[in-house]
Amino acid sequence: MDLATLIGIIGAMALIVVTMMLSGDITMFVNVPSLVIVFGGTFTAVMAKYGLSQYLGFGKMIGKSFKGGDVNLADLIDEIVALADEARKGGLLALEGKEVSSDFLGKGIQLLVDGHEPDVVKGILSKEKTEAEKRHAVGASIFTNMASMAPAMGMIGTLIGLVAMLANMSDPKSIGPAMAVALLTTLYGAVLANGFCDPIAAKLTLKAKNDVLLKNLVIDALLAIQNGQNPRVIDSMLRNYLPEGKREIAE
Repeated sequence: MDLATLIGIIGAMALIVVTMMLSGDITMFVNVPSLVIVFGGTFTAVMAKYGLSQYLGFGKMIGKSFKGGDVNLADLIDEIVALADEARKGGLLALEGKEVSSDFLGKGIQLLVDGHEPDVVKGILSKEKTEAEKRHAVGASIFTNMASMAPAMGMIGTLIGLVAMLANMSDPKSIGPAMAVALLTTLYGAVLANGFCDPIAAKLTLKAKNDVLLKNLVIDALLAIQNGQNPRVIDSMLRNYLPEGKREIAE
């Protein structure tokens, strides 16, 4: 579990709810027409921008943003250097059947064991990296678009509420509910965009960058192993993927 995402979003929502409670009866902040306009309008309008199969996967994307367990690059480098040492001593076939922490690394090792040329190995793995990057970009863009659409739907709801209010000025009882729709849709749009969609989009983008970094590291490592480079040289090369402040610690 990614505690930063969990604490951040739940914390933001909790602070909003507490503020509402301190302002009086919290039920005055609940308005079904406003919810329908903002949430329903946002989800359906954004759906029109994507293929149905792409859009229906947004639930999995939310889960991914809350999911922890990101690969520790320093540990991965240590693992790869150990594999490089085994390959140097026993040949690439010595790596067959080895259990590794990354599926992408495992696939690459199998390509080495099968005896494919370096260009083939690099081409296959680079293609998988590119396709994964595209999928990640689509997921992040869905929530980025939601973050833009929610305030717009809130404004539409505000206009609807103002029109309803102005059309019934002769009836004082209708002014309050119409004004509530006008103001609450703006509130809901801002909360949905800034308290949920934008943070999810940012976290998905961050995870995508980390995934690309990991795959680039693995590709460089596998090609170096296949080329028979010294494990110490491979270790030194891969340390460049770590933040500068952590390279000496990792060594």
